[in-house]
Amino acid sequence: MKRNDILWKSILEDIFDDFLKFFFPNAEILFDFEKGFEYLDQELDQLFPPEADTFATRYVDKLVKVQCRSGAEAWLLVHIEVQGYRDETFPDRMFTYYYRIWDKYRKPITAFAILTDDCRHFLPSQFEQACLGTSVCFRFNSYKVLDQSEEELAASDNPFALVVLAVKLAIIGKRFSSQDFYRLKIDLAKRLLSHDFSKRKIAKLLDFLKFYIDLGSKELNKEFNEIIETINPKPKPMTIKEAVLYIVKEEAKEERNVTFIKNLLRETKFSHEEIARLADVPLKCVEGFVQGTWPEYD
Repeated sequence: MKRNDILWKSILEDIFDDFLKFFFPNAEILFDFEKGFEYLDQELDQLFPPEADTFATRYVDKLVKVQCRSGAEAWLLVHIEVQGYRDETFPDRMFTYYYRIWDKYRKPITAFAILTDDCRHFLPSQFEQACLGTSVCFRFNSYKVLDQSEEELAASDNPFALVVLAVKLAIIGKRFSSQDFYRLKIDLAKRLLSHDFSKRKIAKLLDFLKFYIDLGSKELNKEFNEIIETINPKPKPMTIKEAVLYIVKEEAKEERNVTFIKNLLRETKFSHEEIARLADVPLKCVEGFVQGTWPEYD
């Protein structure tokens, strides 16, 4: 598998909630983020077995099961395809993926094509076929990275916007000198660090930026990594005193949550999902408490 394919697969899982919020402004109304996501990569291997040539290119990137918050459907499937070069058969493949996934799951599917090529005229968005009164028209979400406004992406507070910015920089980087390209990558890293994202997401996004954008020079890549360490140093280990204070605070927080959840279970008719939301803990913690355990959580 190519390096960029691995990076895409990883970042889509790391910030999949942000991916949904990026494309669906009402994502928090549509989807139940507290129930998490299920990545069905193994099922995809069954639907699309490798060709005889074990080195043949694989196209399907992600198939994700997402729980719905309301509506007739309890869950739906999000299919994401990252396409890095012009291919006239791409719409045909997208339709093939769609009907095979539908045949297996019989659930609603929303399909995304993330186009990361440098050909401005390549923008597939549908598959059509007609024959003697029988026809089909399959449309899918098509997102061309090259066409996106850098200003709008930079102004967004969604982590996925910075992924798109990094990918666009990698596409247009050949237009710049090595030093200019290097400065643009540094500027993008500083922009990322200026956001109030969680430490986990910042680390994942920095890794994506670091490895997806190759400066074409071992020296410049090394210098970039050193500068990142300077402006985003790794946290120092806690002292014994700091560790004890942290543990005491966490235990107090956990004790308050236990008491709060106990009262809600005893004195209200709220569902487990509602109690988890009110107590700001994962659903598994409430269910574990009912079963006599209190699972650890992040």
